[in-house]
Amino acid sequence: MQGMSERRYAAHVGLSRGAIQKAKTAERLVLYPDGSINAAASDARRAETTDPSKTRKPPAPKLKPVPEAAVAAVGDTLREQGLAVPAVGGGTTFLQAKTANEVLKAQERRIRLQKLKGELIERARALALVFRLAREERDSWVNWPARAAALMAADLGVEPAAMQKVLEKHVRAHLDELAEVRPDFR
Repeated sequence: MQGMSERRYAAHVGLSRGAIQKAKTAERLVLYPDGSINAAASDARRAETTDPSKTRKPPAPKLKPVPEAAVAAVGDTLREQGLAVPAVGGGTTFLQAKTANEVLKAQERRIRLQKLKGELIERARALALVFRLAREERDSWVNWPARAAALMAADLGVEPAAMQKVLEKHVRAHLDELAEVRPDFR
């Protein structure tokens, strides 16, 4: 056998044996007298006679577009860790994205561990605790003038009712100022 068999030529060009048989019947292949295929000459003839619009091209891999928020998050994570961040519009390399992913996973595991150890509490629970403590503090201050006014009035030699009225006025003014302060848990 001087040339290639149908099977070997099919493997050589990346087609099925049936496609090679059709090309042979359509006389798009160059054959040796023994019926084997002349690969170099057949490749050239197939290139000349094959309609490029009818050839199968391997499908391009379908890549999903990455949202800008995800790319920005990768950049933020890399920046937080002191690593190189791609230029804006420069694109993130796979290695940078993989590094950012590993850093985020480590941060997530650290937070989960802190929660298990009781070092972290939920935001809603912290807000409820702060609110309860502030309410108790406010109630304590609201009741203070009634308890302290008589003692202070005796020390100063003034009327206890007048002293209580003045203390209540100043304590309420101070509590109004404190009410404007809002905790920020972001």
